[in-house]
Amino acid sequence: MSRSRDKAPEGTPLLDVQGLRIEATIYEPGEPPRDAVIVDDVSFTLARGKVLGLIGESGAGKSTIGLAALAYGRGGIRLAGGRIMLNGRDIRTSGPRDLRRLRGEEVTYVAQSAAAAFNPARRIMDQVTEATLIHGLMSEREAKARAVELFRVLKLPDPETFGRRYPHQVSGGQLQRAMTAMALCPKPDLVIFDEPTTALDVTTQIDVLAAIKNAIRETGVAALYITHDLAVVAQVSDEIMVLRNGRMVEHGPVQQIIEAPREDYTRALVSVRQIDHEEAKPSPQPLMVLDGITARYGSMNTDVLTDISVELHAGQTLALVGESGSGKSTVARVITGLLPPRAGTVRFDGRELTPALKDRPREDLRQIQMIYQMADVAMNPRQTVRTIIGRPLEFYFGLRGRKRDERVQELLDAIELGKGFADRYPAELSGGQKQRVCIARALAADPKLIICDEVTSALDPLVADGILKLLLDLQKREQVAYLFITHDIATVRAIADSIAVMYQGRVQRYGTKTEVLTPPFDDYTDLLLASVPEMKLGWLEDVLATRKMESAGN
Repeated sequence: MSRSRDKAPEGTPLLDVQGLRIEATIYEPGEPPRDAVIVDDVSFTLARGKVLGLIGESGAGKSTIGLAALAYGRGGIRLAGGRIMLNGRDIRTSGPRDLRRLRGEEVTYVAQSAAAAFNPARRIMDQVTEATLIHGLMSEREAKARAVELFRVLKLPDPETFGRRYPHQVSGGQLQRAMTAMALCPKPDLVIFDEPTTALDVTTQIDVLAAIKNAIRETGVAALYITHDLAVVAQVSDEIMVLRNGRMVEHGPVQQIIEAPREDYTRALVSVRQIDHEEAKPSPQPLMVLDGITARYGSMNTDVLTDISVELHAGQTLALVGESGSGKSTVARVITGLLPPRAGTVRFDGRELTPALKDRPREDLRQIQMIYQMADVAMNPRQTVRTIIGRPLEFYFGLRGRKRDERVQELLDAIELGKGFADRYPAELSGGQKQRVCIARALAADPKLIICDEVTSALDPLVADGILKLLLDLQKREQVAYLFITHDIATVRAIADSIAVMYQGRVQRYGTKTEVLTPPFDDYTDLLLASVPEMKLGWLEDVLATRKMESAGN
């Protein structure tokens, strides 16, 4: 029942983009609508079976260019100029009927968050085969056989029965691979991978990355791979295009981009996270001590934390590192009183903290503050920066009026935003600026401890680098302690004084940064460190080969 589709003449690129210009209309309160250029004069070609990596910071136009290959502009964005040739025809001039056939048949899309993209009420198999059946490309039996074949290629467990599960019954990494199977099921000519591993921890990321690369090789599909992680894109791409502010900065083979970049911006991307942070000497007495913490959620029969014992000194950073579900954020919930422990104690500044948040005095609340991963949802979109930072000043210190505004401005200066930002709303800030405002809000309480929960994981490398440098600078000036929760070993190397490696609710390895990152390692720490992408060709193959040898040895 398979249906053939038109192919470009032999020797013609599968995708040929020339002079692409993409615009959007910007609406601001009290201002007339104005046009803004999102992508300006971008050109490239992509041959069958090849992978082009698109890399750059947020707002560079990566996803916008990727979606243009579907002749699609989201959120009022419009394709204003240039040519997008797919299989020898300009899809900018295609009508609605042709575009419906194009999307899901010739070109498919893999989103960043599979958890948000899947329907929780439908089985995985029904969703993986849906586009294939809607387009009439295969019979139901053929589509299901194709899906099982892809589950096997993507190394999903029990390929024959995997599709019977619902999305909530599989892990995040497995669901991301299932979404890749969904994109490959119709046998498309081109797949757009839009940050497919960004939301995953490093041990899961390497499995998904290997599965994607293997699937591309097995199926011969062409791909645009969109990411802000140069080390990741270097493992799957044939060529890399570096973008900034909607324009191409540099374009070339992977080896040239990572080993001999020509442009300053590309060189900055290659050298990111090379922060030189020396371990600070601990104070005589620890600021915080967790002693034998064991905890569980609600009526669960099993503990999510077991016998956690660590300490943190003033002016130092303790990094909690481990894969998703290891218990890192749960430790933060115990410290803040959101989850009273079943056993063990939290001692802070020489006293034992009351287990439950509602029973803690205001002074204890003030001295422990949090900065969250997603600054977008951590701030009220209807409040100005002045109000957001000013609220803890009013709550803890009773500052109002001119004194409050002066202190808000001092805090804005401290986070390097300066004048002009106090009256902006969150929607008027970039991702990095939003996170800086959240840092200022935490500092407004004059805390002794700030818990940083994955505060850079949603940011581009250069922006994240700036946030880490800011946090280190503030720590030197204010002597504030950080509990830094992350799955990013590069961040740990850059900012930590001591490290606790967590696995399945337990501390697997604990000590100073030098002690924890110096061999010999336990098996899990060794796996974690080996899974951090490196900026070199063949790194992924080397890691997979090492794993295979170790597995054969066992």
